[in-house]
Amino acid sequence: MQQDSNNKNIEKNFKLMIISAIVLIVLFSYTIYKSSSNIQGSSYYFGIGFLFILLILSLVLRANQNKLRKYLENKKGIKPNINSFDMELQKTTQKTQEDLESNIKPVTSNITFKDVAGIKEIKEELEEIVDFLNNPIKYNKFGVKLPKGVLLVGAPGVGKTLIARAVAGEAQVPFFYQSGASFVHIYVGMGAKKVRELFTQAKLNAPSIVFIDEIDAVGKARSGKSNDERESTLNELLTQMDGFDGESGVIVIAATNKIEVLDDALLRAGRFDRRLYVGLPNIEDRKQILELYLKDKNSKIDIERLVNETAGFSSAALSTLVNEALLNMIKNNKKVLDYNDIEVAKNKLEFGKKQIKILDNEQKDILAIYQVSKAFISKSKISLLDESVSKLNSTYPSYSELCENIKRDLAGFVGLEVIKKEKFAINSEDLDRAYKSADIVVNRYKMANNIDELISNIKDELRIELSSNVAEINRLKEIMLKNEVITIEDL
Repeated sequence: MQQDSNNKNIEKNFKLMIISAIVLIVLFSYTIYKSSSNIQGSSYYFGIGFLFILLILSLVLRANQNKLRKYLENKKGIKPNINSFDMELQKTTQKTQEDLESNIKPVTSNITFKDVAGIKEIKEELEEIVDFLNNPIKYNKFGVKLPKGVLLVGAPGVGKTLIARAVAGEAQVPFFYQSGASFVHIYVGMGAKKVRELFTQAKLNAPSIVFIDEIDAVGKARSGKSNDERESTLNELLTQMDGFDGESGVIVIAATNKIEVLDDALLRAGRFDRRLYVGLPNIEDRKQILELYLKDKNSKIDIERLVNETAGFSSAALSTLVNEALLNMIKNNKKVLDYNDIEVAKNKLEFGKKQIKILDNEQKDILAIYQVSKAFISKSKISLLDESVSKLNSTYPSYSELCENIKRDLAGFVGLEVIKKEKFAINSEDLDRAYKSADIVVNRYKMANNIDELISNIKDELRIELSSNVAEINRLKEIMLKNEVITIEDL
């Protein structure tokens, strides 16, 4: 573009030289013709001769203008200037090229749902996503769009990353793994750039799965008081999730164990639409997990006994337990894994660096009464190891509904008092939630006069209701100890 402009300028100058020379020659010739009698010297003839030379020189230069231009560029180092449009175009091209040449690469997962034991309900939810990735036409022809994002919520070690890899393996699509912490940089803009690169690569490899582990590292609620690197990165993530729809073939799966700290904009409809709560494995889940881990192992392990003794273990803890037991077997030059190896491994997990709470029969009995009391009051499903129970969630809650949520948090404590005739320090989180709810009733909505008085009144109501249903609580306790879960059908 710039080269053509230079050629036109040179050509224009040559034309002006030729025209000027011709005009001056005509004027001089006319002057000589009209005033020849008055011309005494040779100056006029010298001038017209000079003009003829100038004309000839202009014609020669005109004919060799390309050679002249190249000579001047080589001699003086003339370089074309880049205008602002060219600079902007160059920057955009470079930015796109950087995104395309990103070091973020997909991996192919060889893990399927067969490799993930338990979590039956979670698998059923995710099979729909797998089917969509494999057969998008089946859904698109009806105008159905799948959620852009799926948020896996659960305690550490319950297998959230493994579940995401299993989805990718079942669908046989590229899998992009990033941790939330990997987006947080000390240099402003680097985190946002990495988010942009991640989604660019995911779209280029669609259908694909983007998995962001520990998303709370970058997705914490914004304070509004600063505009630091983490908030800039979160803004970019929100923008990117708005930039594709359900037909793009990109599914975002994220994992967290701190959903309460996530920004509301990240949880709104159109981003992480679906939330799956992954709890600690119950008795049936643990049996399937242990059978999977002990498959093809030469062992003399009573799985039923081991299942009952590992209440509270996550899937990762069970994997570590079996691995530690195998290491002990090898250390003692044995060929068969036996229960002595399991006991050694349990002691390492319980008293070593990786401490895990191992419940004995008495502790399981206390926890079972605590949980079934909450299930009885709330009339909802709950497992032995659940940390909380479902709550009423009304847009405009009444006084009765607010008190009902407090009852559900306090039911376990009162249930133990009624059945065991003693108070137990068992779950401080439930107690904190109850007092926070009472504070809202008293101080925000002014529906009661005193927090302690409100809590006391609700406990009295619970004592009356649970005392008159002791037989039912004990029946549910036996079911809980057997299955480690109370369903709606059991209530």
